[in-house]
Amino acid sequence: MIKFILPAVIIFLIVLFWEKINDKIYKKFKIKINYIGVIILFLIFGVILLLLYF
Repeated sequence: MIKFILPAVIIFLIVLFWEKINDKIYKKFKIKINYIGVIILFLIFGVILLLLYF
């Protein structure tokens, strides 16, 4: 049960606080969040697939 709830909560929190995350990263590193967002999205999907596999 936890393997379904944990990724859902993580994705929900990322979506909920996306603007704050975007602003903080842009202020610190002066880099657009789109590239980082795509990488994080692939990592999240990978974790979900791993959790579903095991």
